[in-house]
Amino acid sequence: MNAPTSYRQFLEAKMKVAPSTGFSVPLEEINPDLKPFTRAVVQWAAAGGCRGIFASFGLHKTSTQIELCRLLKVRAGGEALIVLPLGVRQEFFRDARLRFQGDFAVSLRFIQSEAELEAARADGGGHIYLTNYETIREGKLDPGQFTIACLDEASILRSFGSKTFQTFLPLFDKVRFRFVATATPSPNRFKEIIHYAGFLGIMDTGQALTRFFQRNSEKAGDLTLYPHKEHEFWMWVSTWAVFLQKPSDLGFSDEGYDLPPLTVRWHEVPVDLIGSTADRDGQMALIRPEAKGLSEEARERRAALPACIARMREIIAADPESHRILWHDLEDERRAIEAAVPGVRSVFGTQDLAEREDRIISFSDGGFPFLAAKPVMLGSGCNLQRHCHKAVFLGVGHKFNDFIQAVHRIQRFGQEHPVEIDIIYPESMRAARRDLEAKWARHEEMAARMSEIIRKHGLSLAGMAEVLQRSIGVQRIEASGEGWLVANNDCVEECRRMENDSVDLIVTSIPFSNHYEYTPTYDDFGHTDDDDHFFGQMDFLTPELLRILKPGRMACIHVKDRIMFGSVTGMGTPTVNPFHMTTTFHFRKHGFAYMGMVTIDTDVVRENNQTYRLGWTENAKDSSKMGFGSPEYLLVFRKLPTDRSRAYADEPVTKQKPHVEMLDGRIVEFDDKGRPIPGSGYSRARWQTDAHARWRSSGNRLLTADEIAQLDPSTIGKVFKQFSMETVYDYETHVRIGEQLDYRGVLPAIFMSLWPASTRPDVWHDVDRMRTLNTAQASAGRELHVCPLQFDIVDRCINRYTNPGELVFDPFGGLFTVPNRAVRMGRRGRAAELHHGYFLDGVKYLEALDRKKATPSLFDFLADGVAAPAEAAE
Repeated sequence: MNAPTSYRQFLEAKMKVAPSTGFSVPLEEINPDLKPFTRAVVQWAAAGGCRGIFASFGLHKTSTQIELCRLLKVRAGGEALIVLPLGVRQEFFRDARLRFQGDFAVSLRFIQSEAELEAARADGGGHIYLTNYETIREGKLDPGQFTIACLDEASILRSFGSKTFQTFLPLFDKVRFRFVATATPSPNRFKEIIHYAGFLGIMDTGQALTRFFQRNSEKAGDLTLYPHKEHEFWMWVSTWAVFLQKPSDLGFSDEGYDLPPLTVRWHEVPVDLIGSTADRDGQMALIRPEAKGLSEEARERRAALPACIARMREIIAADPESHRILWHDLEDERRAIEAAVPGVRSVFGTQDLAEREDRIISFSDGGFPFLAAKPVMLGSGCNLQRHCHKAVFLGVGHKFNDFIQAVHRIQRFGQEHPVEIDIIYPESMRAARRDLEAKWARHEEMAARMSEIIRKHGLSLAGMAEVLQRSIGVQRIEASGEGWLVANNDCVEECRRMENDSVDLIVTSIPFSNHYEYTPTYDDFGHTDDDDHFFGQMDFLTPELLRILKPGRMACIHVKDRIMFGSVTGMGTPTVNPFHMTTTFHFRKHGFAYMGMVTIDTDVVRENNQTYRLGWTENAKDSSKMGFGSPEYLLVFRKLPTDRSRAYADEPVTKQKPHVEMLDGRIVEFDDKGRPIPGSGYSRARWQTDAHARWRSSGNRLLTADEIAQLDPSTIGKVFKQFSMETVYDYETHVRIGEQLDYRGVLPAIFMSLWPASTRPDVWHDVDRMRTLNTAQASAGRELHVCPLQFDIVDRCINRYTNPGELVFDPFGGLFTVPNRAVRMGRRGRAAELHHGYFLDGVKYLEALDRKKATPSLFDFLADGVAAPAEAAE
């Protein structure tokens, strides 16, 4: 790929539209016996080369895969492999007989080992090979020798466990054309979709997780989709996967594709509510509580099993002629079903695979009336609708994907009868029922969202790329006051507006590569793939910083090394990305002289709570996996002066050399002429402290309206009154804090928590109506500062490297700590910030500074027992 020649091209290249690596196939060369919408999907997938087909139940995923293999074998040569769940191969042979005739005929061959593959090749080859997931998982067949591979109902991999899911997919890395065909993934399974993208070669799994998901800084491995990235995430998915609920999503007729009506009946079975179990301390429960956790739920299901079996027999007796699937999760339930239902046959894990598959096929063909099975084993792929339209679930669980797949074994396009589902559960498992119903509702919402995207944009990559491109750039907004100027703008574009040699000092905390994103725009430096990509964007900024900095002056860059989780790197253990080293080499590459590094101590205990990598317990088990705490660093660089003979800056930063005396019990600094120095000079003690390579920081910084909103409601009232008394009242700030509380669902509806304080003595504003409340403030949706730049770090840099009245610049302004501190110290400040919300909050603080009023900071709220909001950290 050619390097971008302009900054705009670099940003446009960030748009993640899946590459097309297949063949353009004319529609007339696609099997005419397939449905029109199926042919459209085949044409799109063949052109893509590696695609996901997330089509609903009964929308011909089987025929789609067979045709893709047939077409690509002709064009690319080589062999094709389709990997199937158990009991599904008969569906492929049936479709091959019915839909692939004449010039479009195919030969399918089922194999379970390398020996069977060699035997099939010996009889002339030319087959499309089928095998089961178990064959690949157990290493009996190497998928890397095939040119084309399809995973049918790949969601079944979850039933093998997370580790198998992650290790299974890389086995296909050498396969040129890869496809995934499965029903719509569960809405709670974002990682499943990410793993499919990794399997298809669309995007590295770790990279995708970093790009679209925010990490909980207080809990390692806890990832949630960025609210501002949700639309882009689904648009990106739509560039490599088609989510199809019905043919009309692609503009085709839905005639013959109406799902049969679904009737779901919930049967709550009473249990003995008088407590009969003891907790771990031997205390008996007076009332039987709702089951919580898998072990408690399994216990409740076993206790209620006789009553559930009795209800199941009543259901069957009401219509004994209908065939039924009897779904269960426990082996005890299977044995109880076998004892209670004459003629039932079961499928279970210890069975011989051939016997298991024979029973599935026989039931599918109407050979016997009752089949008992676990959804986790039989819920994917099998088409059981021809002779069955009723099912009973003996119990309810939390695995929604297994449940919905089991339902759709019989509720499918082509089902000729209304479908009836009976779900039996003990009343002590009402919570499990509520959870299952909530997941079902979210599943329907996600399916509707994907259908909307497909209907709007079709299968055109160009249309989706145009939508994604709209998030490039920001409308510049400028604000200024006494001694400061700030802009809501891309920092590269802002620096390009600035004159050569115009800045006296640069102080900034750069983003930590792609660890976090703060805005939905591609301009965001965090919106990068990896370190190389991040510093590729820095390659446009750093030369501008060198250009605008005066000769001989300094750039102070605050950084922190990144903790890389083993699940992302594949190393299995947390490791450290030496980001400060990479940053050092980057600035040197662009002409800055490296002057040294300050190490800023951090709390190793708190870091462990956030990353789980330095735990005392783990150290006791194996200390070889333990590293060290990750401090922050201040990297100091210099733009070389014009005259390098003595290396003084073109405009030197001079310091008064005071001596210290005791005067009236106070320490006073005097200059070399014996005159007292007003304020703080630059003493020998200060120089020794600043020149040391280890600094401690007070951690003080500005607060955002978001962080004020994170406080406990009782604390918010106190803080807001104090804040409103110390600053000039601002209506928009007042409203924005209230909006943040409302967004988090904690803005009280029965009392006012944000009382504006009054300075009038005849108005009482301190009557505390919150004293009896004990409300914990929710923090969902908050904007995190990964590693805020502390006041005293900025102050030391400004004091040491500038003269009064000079200009200090921060290209990543955040809340404008740098210009704020610069103005307070008698300098001028300038900054750029891309995040509109941070820009507005920072401007309010600067405007308050203009009014000579106190600006709230982290430590302002620590007095009188008022708790400050939790500080974000990496």
